[in-house]
Amino acid sequence: MSFYKPSFRHPDSPTNQLGLTRKAYEGGISTLCAGCGHDSISAAIIQAVWGLNIEPHRVAKMSGIGCSSKSPNYFLNKAHGFNSVHGRMPSVTTGANVANRDLLYIGVSGDGDTASIGMGQFAHVIRRNLNMTYIVENNGCYGLTKGQDSATADEGSQSKKGKINPFEAIDLVALALELGATFVARSFSGDKQQLVPLLQAAMSHKGFALIDVVSPCVTFNNHPGSTKSYDYTREHVEAGAVVDFVPMAQEITLDQVKGSTQKVALHNGDSVELSKLSDNYDPTDRVKAIQTLHEHKSKERLLTGLIYLEPESDNFHDILNIPDTPLNQLDEKTLCPGSDALSQINLGLK
Repeated sequence: MSFYKPSFRHPDSPTNQLGLTRKAYEGGISTLCAGCGHDSISAAIIQAVWGLNIEPHRVAKMSGIGCSSKSPNYFLNKAHGFNSVHGRMPSVTTGANVANRDLLYIGVSGDGDTASIGMGQFAHVIRRNLNMTYIVENNGCYGLTKGQDSATADEGSQSKKGKINPFEAIDLVALALELGATFVARSFSGDKQQLVPLLQAAMSHKGFALIDVVSPCVTFNNHPGSTKSYDYTREHVEAGAVVDFVPMAQEITLDQVKGSTQKVALHNGDSVELSKLSDNYDPTDRVKAIQTLHEHKSKERLLTGLIYLEPESDNFHDILNIPDTPLNQLDEKTLCPGSDALSQINLGLK
């Protein structure tokens, strides 16, 4: 059976500063289950990149294996892309990033691809502060293999077959904070108003940016007793640092403001508006962010929004002193300066 996406769009569809409509940022027709939260995330990515005025071919979308790793096919069909093996997306992204630092790297992974087989790679890509946006489409189960509990399934959560998960869940947000991630956020696939500006802020951050997105699996993990269902998430979600992305060229106002507001500058000149639950919560304080996360977890509340941001840090390219020119654009003379240069290097090692 063949499927075709209609090519017609309204002639007055809004355009961004590049003169492009959202159609230029779309992908293929989704083959995921109807109502899958992953499709909502894809729609949010389309809106975020369109709003940032980034040309689609300036993006590289990377993935591993799983339902989540299929979703890059459903957005930015004119972007570069690489679907790697299970759990190995971070290392492939690292290699691509070293070769061409000028692209925007969006890594899409799942709770199995990240928290199980890919855990080691996830830890090291954080440690290296690679310049990328890492999106975890977290549904607490393995959808491609009929809904077994994943490593992020909460203790006590009930599977569709009625089995209770006896193991403590791996909290990827808490882990990222402990490992030194410089941008950490959590959102819900059903809250596009929160997710889009979070994505824009993450994509503008110079360094590693994690967004853990609770994305219910409508087929295997959206029933009473599941802690990753739509109903449970809506009942237990609580916004920590409500974020609105503020480009340099225009100001975007918050629809809802709780408590005080703080503007945090990112080092590329962009900024983020933070609406905080209370005056004593500082999202640039890593220790406080970890403490707040655990406080909410003890009350069975799901903390979302911008949880931590380190405004200034050395990313992977800074640490290794990689030249501004992408390595894939360096000529032979620069890469092979000759025997005299090699002799000088050897003298310095004596």
